[in-house]
This record gives sequence, C-alpha cells and structure tokens, in this order.
Amino acid sequence: MTAQTAEDWMQEALHEAKMAYLIGEVPIGAVIVHDGEIIGRGHNLREHGQDATLHAEVIAIQEACEALHSWRLEDCQLYVTLEPCLMCSGAIINARIPEVYFGARDPKAGAVRSLYTVMDDDRLNHQVTVHERVLARPAGMLLENFFKNIRKRQKAAKKARRDAAQKN
Repeated sequence: MTAQTAEDWMQEALHEAKMAYLIGEVPIGAVIVHDGEIIGRGHNLREHGQDATLHAEVIAIQEACEALHSWRLEDCQLYVTLEPCLMCSGAIINARIPEVYFGARDPKAGAVRSLYTVMDDDRLNHQVTVHERVLARPAGMLLENFFKNIRKRQKAAKKARRDAAQKN
C-alpha cells in the first residue's frame, strides 16, 4: 500500500465540495486525517441548516473530535478546498490542529493568507503550519462554476420577471 499524498487527501476534500455543489451549497469540502485515515469529513451545509456555523471545516472538526473522543486534534491534518475564514481558523486553532492544507485562496474572507494570517500569529497559544494551493485550480474552478451558474439563473429569472411584466 502506498502512502497517501497531500493531493490524494485534497481529492477527498474535493469530493466533499462536489457533494455540497450537488445540493446547492457553496462547494467547499474538508477532511481531517489522523494516522493515515480520514476521521472527519464535511461540506458546507449553511443553507440547508440555516446555520452560519455549518462550514465544511467545522463539521469535519466535530466529526474528528467525536472519533477521537477529544477536542484536541494534535496529531491531525486538515485538508480544505478553500482558504479558511476567520471563524474556521479560530476553530482550527482551538482544536490544536497542527497542519492545514488548503486549495484556493479566498480574497473576500480568507483568514490564513488573503486578509489575515491568524494561524501564524505568535500571540495566540497555538500556531498552525500552512500548506497552500494544493489542487488550487480544480478547487477554484468548482467555486467559479458554482457562482457562474447562480448568476446565470438570476439573470434568467430577472428576464422572466421583466417579460411577464411586459405582458401585463
């Protein structure tokens, strides 16, 4: 059996992101690995749960904590398709996850490299080793296609409303 690479684990996170895409959620996926095994999986469920905290990373962290019967995920790695936001970065730091791998950067909400560098802040009690841009292209394309389709549907709906108004 060959050892899994960061790209292999990120493929698992991309699978989670595709699951989110299929149900109309923003396609972000995450997995947590411990001793070469996935112990936590998650994809965005904010719309379905109407809960702002149902981000992929938070769901994966909850599942991993349950699997290890501990809130400390000190021997784990998190793989996520998009740069974590401030809330997720805080959860990662609080869970003591030592390594995070992410795909695409998030210029609007990224708290790891884009807007903030919270995981490197030595004023906090835990710092995280960050590996970025792992399979960034497929992760970014999935998000780009998702939002392109939303804009297309919104444009079509606007046209339909305009056409209906003209008929009246």
